Amino acid sequence: MDYFIGALKKYADFSGRARRTEFWMFMLFYMIFCFVLGIIDGILGLGVLTFIFSLGMIIPSLSISARRLHDTGRSGWWQLIGIIPLIGLIVLIVFYVQDSHDENSYGDNPKGVAAS
Repeated sequence: MDYFIGALKKYADFSGRARRTEFWMFMLFYMIFCFVLGIIDGILGLGVLTFIFSLGMIIPSLSISARRLHDTGRSGWWQLIGIIPLIGLIVLIVFYVQDSHDENSYGDNPKGVAAS
């Protein structure tokens, strides 16, 4: 949960880098919250809670994705490849699971910073 809250604190920070753990834990909690809100929406017959949550999470999701791509040595603009059906999603997942690169133009390796 700390990773999710940490990502929300940096909700509009598109600079820097995010480790794999930070990114995937954010995505895990995001999906859990969407699932729970979807069940509540289904019970209440509303359908707006999940929409409002997803709308509010657009910027944090984009920023942590950009920081994750920075960690792999890519620009955050690579997120636009997700527009391509199926292939774009597969390419993004491959980028997201890659290991951190050493120091690059986006900053120091977060693994080295966390260990110090």
